[in-house]
Amino acid sequence: MKYPAYPKYKKSGVEWLGDVPEHWEVKRLKYQVSINDETYPETTDPDFELVYVDISSVDAVKGIINKEPMTFDNAPSRARRIVRDGDTIISTVRTYLKAIAPIEKPENNLTASTGFAVVRPRSIDKKFLSKILIVPYFVEEIVSRSVGVSYPAINASEIGLIQVPLPPLSEQQALADFLDRETGRIDELIGKKQKLIELLKEKRTALISRIVTKGLNPKVKMKPSGVDWLGDVPEHWEIKRLKYILQEPLKYGANEAAELDDPELPRFVRITDVDESGNLRDETFRSLPEEIAKPFLLDEGDLLFARSGATVGKTFFYRKTWGRAAYAGYLIRARLKKSIAYPDYINFITKSSFYSQWISSILIQATIQNVSAEKYASYMIPFPSIQEQQAIAEFLDRETAKIDILIMKVETIIEKLKEYRTALISAAVTGKINILGT
Repeated sequence: MKYPAYPKYKKSGVEWLGDVPEHWEVKRLKYQVSINDETYPETTDPDFELVYVDISSVDAVKGIINKEPMTFDNAPSRARRIVRDGDTIISTVRTYLKAIAPIEKPENNLTASTGFAVVRPRSIDKKFLSKILIVPYFVEEIVSRSVGVSYPAINASEIGLIQVPLPPLSEQQALADFLDRETGRIDELIGKKQKLIELLKEKRTALISRIVTKGLNPKVKMKPSGVDWLGDVPEHWEIKRLKYILQEPLKYGANEAAELDDPELPRFVRITDVDESGNLRDETFRSLPEEIAKPFLLDEGDLLFARSGATVGKTFFYRKTWGRAAYAGYLIRARLKKSIAYPDYINFITKSSFYSQWISSILIQATIQNVSAEKYASYMIPFPSIQEQQAIAEFLDRETAKIDILIMKVETIIEKLKEYRTALISAAVTGKINILGT
């Protein structure tokens, strides 16, 4: 829908705001809010239970994504800022992360790190305030005023100096209500699209799982695999442990700090560098010195397994197109015997539902999330001839590519919806459109 402009505008005197409706005011934020009103004193009961939010717990788009319950005596010394309904928390350190989150109906004991400024509305509508503080113009103003290169930060008082647009209070409330309704509709659409992506991913996994256990011939005679989570497999297939199809034993990576970022040196691959599509993230690039990287350099078709932590079981399939690369200590390298094992086929097996089930069964038995090289070596693989492995891999390449294209199209729609959502909020709270005139 196309919204009209206001009848008359005036210069705001603020570069990022431009012109504003003639009847609006422009004032420094500090005159409309208070900042960091409440903190817990050191005399707080050590057994007091709080819910803690740190910088890493806030996503630039999703807001608060994690809250950690703890007692006051076990909380870090920075767990001090008291947060109330209607507040907005703004990161004052590492401001490039753009960690800003409006707070609505929080727990009574929600507590933010002292790395946040807690902005509380005083003479401004709380919902309107929350919309202003998340618009890109305001966020970029915070980033531009930050000081420091590797760890940019801003004083809370400096945030208060930023000028913001102020329509009359009744108009603030009307704008906020309008945006809640419209963004609610957009969010509902986004939710449906995200559900579609989940269904497409499930379809992809189901296809892979069926083909790597049943093969391409639907009429082939089957036999029990002898492995509960595999079920029946084609009669002429074998079941082999991973260790019997390797060129050399599984090998742990380099226990080194990721300190260098020299593109002339081999890339240092950590599992956190790998995105959901199995690609390496450009923004997390790190490298290793030649002499340290040498024993851990990857070859075409090597498969890396994550051995511990939240990413345990996740894999990365290396191709030479990634450039020279070595791998980190929390990864295990499988170098396959290519005369009998087609690497692409083995890689597809790690994308199957039965592989995930196996990982889960291992973790249930463990006290910590860890799958050792010994356990990976014992993993049972449905194993046709090398020719059939290649045919299966080529088929799955074609068919999963079709699903991946669909997923990408839906993701593009989601991104456009998110962009429209942001643009609508920005235009409304800066007076570029007159939603009350519609």
